[in-house]
Amino acid sequence: MKQKKVFVCQECGAESPRWYGKCYACGSWNTLAEEAIKTEGAGVGVKFKPAPSEPLSLKSITSENFSTFSTGIDEFDRVLGQGLVPASVVLVSGSPGIGKSTLLLQTAGKLSQKGQKVLYITGEESIQQVKLRADRLKIDSPDLLIFSETNLDDIIQQIEKITPQMVIIDSVQTIYNPEFSPAPGSVTQVRECTAMLFRLSKTLGVTIVLIGHITKDGSIAGPRVLEHLVDVVLYFEGEGFQNFRLLKAVKNRFGSTQEVGLFEMGELGLSGVKNPSEFFLAQGSHNLSGAVIVPVLEGSRPLLVEVQSLVIKSSFGLPSRRATGLDSNRLAVLLAVLEKRGRLPLGGSDIYLNVAGGLKLEEPAVDLGVIIAVASAATEKDVVPSCFMFGEVGLGGEIRPVPGTPKRLSEAGRLGFSRAIIPASSLHEGLKTPKDMEVIGIDNISDALKNSLKGVRQ
Repeated sequence: MKQKKVFVCQECGAESPRWYGKCYACGSWNTLAEEAIKTEGAGVGVKFKPAPSEPLSLKSITSENFSTFSTGIDEFDRVLGQGLVPASVVLVSGSPGIGKSTLLLQTAGKLSQKGQKVLYITGEESIQQVKLRADRLKIDSPDLLIFSETNLDDIIQQIEKITPQMVIIDSVQTIYNPEFSPAPGSVTQVRECTAMLFRLSKTLGVTIVLIGHITKDGSIAGPRVLEHLVDVVLYFEGEGFQNFRLLKAVKNRFGSTQEVGLFEMGELGLSGVKNPSEFFLAQGSHNLSGAVIVPVLEGSRPLLVEVQSLVIKSSFGLPSRRATGLDSNRLAVLLAVLEKRGRLPLGGSDIYLNVAGGLKLEEPAVDLGVIIAVASAATEKDVVPSCFMFGEVGLGGEIRPVPGTPKRLSEAGRLGFSRAIIPASSLHEGLKTPKDMEVIGIDNISDALKNSLKGVRQ
């Protein structure tokens, strides 16, 4: 086997025959590092290549025995679709300490308790450290095997020998292929090791879950081809000082990428949150000015969150506009619409917006809640009791419809809210509304202010 020396970008994986200060592919500076690349005998996963076969007609292919299996954790299954798919490769990424290892060790414990053999490969911790975490999570099963190794050849040998139903590798940045000279975690090692494991999974029918690191800007460490190789890419999000975590799918070859799993970190690890709306509304400030309840959709799941605003007179020449949990550019647009179409002077005020609970909202349905929260804080007028609202706000001050109206109304009704302010175009003959709920359709910002704030002329 021959090798050649090339320069590989540590950000995007692009190769160059010589060193340059700037990567020609992604434009990043000082990211090219010299690595050895195989030129002969290179073939990803050649040893796992199955026997030659003939092309088959789509009609003749059956999938009766190709069914998913549950992880034992409902929120995890929700994000995956219906569970894990045999012979698939799943990449779970997230910030350090967010709970990736905890979640997957709990999953391994659930599966092993059902009699399924699981191999947990740790490259960052000793087996004693994994045992301490397992004891804390009350996990003890003879079918859960722990293996501390970073050499890919030894890992493959154990997988072929044990043939488990699921393999967890913590993490992919720590393993290395001895055929390549770059250090573990380099672009070449991550790419080649993942490709070899992918071929192994398809050949042996083993489900492999990889834990991946992220860079300082929040993207998955390693070449972007890493995300293209695997079948499912999951992001674990949350703040270290908060108890809840969000699991999102950004790629899923076997299901939707719109589902979101919500977990709460406790003494016994991560547990699914059964009533997320109650979780986010707990200890809320619904009776204060500047606080508005908005039903949002995370995937197909409706959540009620509280949008809070604070408006004070600016002490400097340039007013401050800050948002937590909402895009600052979107906030600037909504404030301009409110000042122009709602005739509310905000030019000399500092405006702060916060989404309670630490959620990051992106869908336009929250626009109306933001507008009313700022108006309530600026005028010091409380929102009408037991009221919630949603809708997209256009530049002309018009309120546009958003999808999922029945789900939003149903979730708010379940929690006891009795007054809904929604886009007028969402009111149609077939719309089902909860019993004893007053649903008000509005066309513009002026109508919204009249129907949502106390003391505003009806």
